[in-house]
Amino acid sequence: MTPAVGFDLDMTLIDSRPGIRAAYQELTARTGVFVDADLAVSRLGPPLRTELRHWFPESEVEAAVTTYRGLYPEFAITPSVPTPGAVEALDAVRAAGLRVVVVTSKLGRLAALHLDHLGMRADELAGDLFAEGKASALVEHGVRWYVGDHAADMVAARTAGVPGVGVTTGPCSEPELRAAGASYVLSDLTVFPALLSEIAVGPEASAR
Repeated sequence: MTPAVGFDLDMTLIDSRPGIRAAYQELTARTGVFVDADLAVSRLGPPLRTELRHWFPESEVEAAVTTYRGLYPEFAITPSVPTPGAVEALDAVRAAGLRVVVVTSKLGRLAALHLDHLGMRADELAGDLFAEGKASALVEHGVRWYVGDHAADMVAARTAGVPGVGVTTGPCSEPELRAAGASYVLSDLTVFPALLSEIAVGPEASAR
């Protein structure tokens, strides 16, 4: 199997805040339950249920999940955009002869809508996974480095036994990412191609 670079999706490859904000606002309109959309999009990363539990009684969470996911394709896809350097980062991975694997807490079918809309191709996509739960997908798909914006992504990389590359484009600071085990921390993906050119020929690539 050709080695791969793994990427998280929300706030790593795409800035999904505008679309997710719109979806939460519509969820409020449909259910009558207030969700502070600005607050919710400031802490993207954990599974949807984790966020909805802040706003809905436990007995209503599953119904809210279903409603939100039904709204998502209409409201959340079009407004979302690539993060700075994301397209170039994926190009750099392929130029290095590596595969692109996206591993995200978002449902796979919704993640695929984002990637298709933005023309961002992944060789493999694994969804509905978080923190340690991502590790099995990283191992299965031959991921050698995992890039993410959340401390939980660094936990995933550490659990899978691969270096984690943190980006501070999401809710977590450099100290938080490093404390969670990040081997590298970048301000955004614009500098990822330069890092990849170093690590893809270094000791960490020797297992190829």
